[in-house]
Amino acid sequence: QVQLVESGGGLVQPGGSLRLSCAASGSIFSINAMGWYRQAPGKERELVAAFTSGGSTNYADSVKGRFTIPRDNAKNTVYLQMNSLKPEDTAVYYCNANVRTRWGGRYDYYWGQGTQVTVSS
Repeated sequence: QVQLVESGGGLVQPGGSLRLSCAASGSIFSINAMGWYRQAPGKERELVAAFTSGGSTNYADSVKGRFTIPRDNAKNTVYLQMNSLKPEDTAVYYCNANVRTRWGGRYDYYWGQGTQVTVSS
């Protein structure tokens, strides 16, 4: 099995910054992609930022220029650096990873437990 453990959420004022972390552990043979999604109350879960093993990185239009998704491949860890936060960024943020657990196996998606980010004065 694969576990994704998130940390770093909290309360921040508008214009502030937060850094989320997500560490993948368990039976990991290879990771095809990792990223962050968020879900605000009453809304569907949406992609925030993600990268693939091929090197491409995608960002939601609403966070371009404010968020980045650095990573540490050696530690199977992805971060979400959030700057210039706005109240509309308030949501539960989920880490997602597309992982193969053995050679020749299929890639499956795994989710973290979620971490709350609240942007408010």
